[in-house]
Amino acid sequence: MDKNLKLAIVGATGLVGREIISVLQERRFDVLPDNLILLASGNNAGETLEFNGEEVETTKLEKTSFTGVDVAIFAVNEDVSAKFLPYAIDAGAFVIDLSSKFRLDKNAILAVPEVNAEQIRKSTKEQILVSPNSAVVQLSAVLKPILDNFGLKRVVVSALLSASSRGKFAMDELWEQTCKLYNQEDIGIHRFPHQIAFNLIPQTGEFIEGGLTQDEQEIIDETRLILGVADLNIFATAVQVPVFSCCSETVNIETDKDFNIDELETLLRESPGIMILDDPEKKQYPIPVDVAGSSVIFVGRIKRDIQLSNVVSLWIVADNLLKGAAVNAVQIAELVIEKI
Repeated sequence: MDKNLKLAIVGATGLVGREIISVLQERRFDVLPDNLILLASGNNAGETLEFNGEEVETTKLEKTSFTGVDVAIFAVNEDVSAKFLPYAIDAGAFVIDLSSKFRLDKNAILAVPEVNAEQIRKSTKEQILVSPNSAVVQLSAVLKPILDNFGLKRVVVSALLSASSRGKFAMDELWEQTCKLYNQEDIGIHRFPHQIAFNLIPQTGEFIEGGLTQDEQEIIDETRLILGVADLNIFATAVQVPVFSCCSETVNIETDKDFNIDELETLLRESPGIMILDDPEKKQYPIPVDVAGSSVIFVGRIKRDIQLSNVVSLWIVADNLLKGAAVNAVQIAELVIEKI
């Protein structure tokens, strides 16, 4: 790799952008502070952020911001990605996008290194490397080894999405509502369709045709696409929960082939990026307050359905800001720079 690698982060001052900077440092990503280009829009431009002990000033996002950039990570909303991502491609950069704008684009590659590392390595600068919905990142990483070894006949997933899946202002609203309820004050409802504090909302995103929400349809479409199984029988329900970070999922999986539960657990334990935490007698299983801040995907409550053959139920928890976004983006970048 060229030691003069230039890396741009679009949306560096945002919730995920800041996490990306932290992950780059933790994983000792080989880029010099002088070659780290932090881009922000609006009033956030000019803010100074620390990277490897040095202060790096953010600059305003412009059409010309990508000159000489080797890799550009977009941690912004889909409108900003739609407007500025083409300029990064035209400038000759490998582009990694965390928004939903290009996930189903024919020129994009849905990318989760634990699932399709080789495809990422073979990508070209004309292709957009897109991080899936955070719920799909952890789901696909767990389903991949099961698919490869036992096949998948049907998958039913219930995704419990944290406030951070809707952004910083949604996290703020959860906090503010909680404080106001304790103080017996009127709460404000802005980022969610209903009160989120001390509540569950069976709606994430807008409803679309067929009764699904946007998140539920994304989970279905993106899981099929990244696993390469266009006709995968999968159904999803997404629920907004009053948790600041971490996406939790209950997943019911019916396989094509018979399996031994110990064999399946060993398979998952040996799969990259996955950690098993499953000791019911000691009340050990993944919970968001323990998983928050971790870069791996936790699996627990592994139990076989004694009424149906070839059916297993899993409980999956991962930090949606880290593994679901920032860590996944940096892992993709690590694979891309192997050929620079």
